[in-house]
Amino acid sequence: MRLDCFIFLFITAIVLSSITLAQIFNAALISLSLTYAIALMDDFAFYMRSSTEVENLMVSPERVIAYGGLEVEASLETLPESKPPPNWPDKGNIIFNEICYSHSVDGPQVLSNISCLISSRSKVGIVGRTGAGKTSLISALFRLAEPTGGSIIIDGVNANALGLHDLRKNISIIPQDPVLFGGPIRYNLDPFQVYNDSDIWRALEQVQLKSVVEGLDDGLLSIITEGGSNFSVGQRQLFCLARALLRNNPILVLDEATANVDMKTDGIIQEVIREQFSECTVLTVAHRLNTVMDYDKIMVLDKGELVEYDEPHLLLCQSSSYLGQLVDQTGPINAKKLRDIALLNHRQKCVN
Repeated sequence: MRLDCFIFLFITAIVLSSITLAQIFNAALISLSLTYAIALMDDFAFYMRSSTEVENLMVSPERVIAYGGLEVEASLETLPESKPPPNWPDKGNIIFNEICYSHSVDGPQVLSNISCLISSRSKVGIVGRTGAGKTSLISALFRLAEPTGGSIIIDGVNANALGLHDLRKNISIIPQDPVLFGGPIRYNLDPFQVYNDSDIWRALEQVQLKSVVEGLDDGLLSIITEGGSNFSVGQRQLFCLARALLRNNPILVLDEATANVDMKTDGIIQEVIREQFSECTVLTVAHRLNTVMDYDKIMVLDKGELVEYDEPHLLLCQSSSYLGQLVDQTGPINAKKLRDIALLNHRQKCVN
């Protein structure tokens, strides 16, 4: 539109100039000038289209240059001298030793001097307000970016010295947004074809999806659309849980896995974790406090720092407890329910 207006003004200026110069130029020369001016319209449009196309095409090399400047991840394979034992990790003992973490080299530090011991087979909840550093702690565990300080020791092995394949394949995670690929159900649960059908059916039964899959025409070969859009959010999360059951790693991480599911699915997930992962170390980034109040310990983060780490009931007994503040913010009725859960769990431990 702007180009058309410019050409209109250009031709108008030539016409008006021709009137004032009629005494100097003859009619043939003026007609020739107008003919060339009109022909320039197509040339202007061609050059504008060409420049726009070149500008659009330059986005591709610009992105290639930007990707080329990204920091490269650590080595995928572990050096021979740092190779962990074949059965590593066998206990699931985790030590955070003065961990500092930033999502990028020039980004702000989101974790500061996090130090704690997570005993093998323990269930630890990670809570805190938005931006406290809960998910960042999980990112540091998986080395999505390299820690800027400190170390993470898993069963006596420094995780920073391992290749990313050796580290990540030995820790199961169920993220907040379930990841499913376009393809058969069997491929989604066992992409490397390590397990037989009976193992897969057992895992589906444990997460209460066996009847759902049996009701499909092709069973395990039924197709999941990209992103799992032909299943509900809760069912997608349960498929991810079944995948973790198959892997049977000694460490399980749940990154707000129940934040987007209904209470029934939340209950199924919590029940499976208590029964099927009783021999595993479980780290749960909690959106709902009731999912972690019966855990062995709760880690409270605030502004990237570890402010509390102990048994839920013992933390709630402290007058100035950060956990107590979070519990009280849920309302008096729910707060009492959460405190009762923590107290009951404490008494059961004392009896055992």
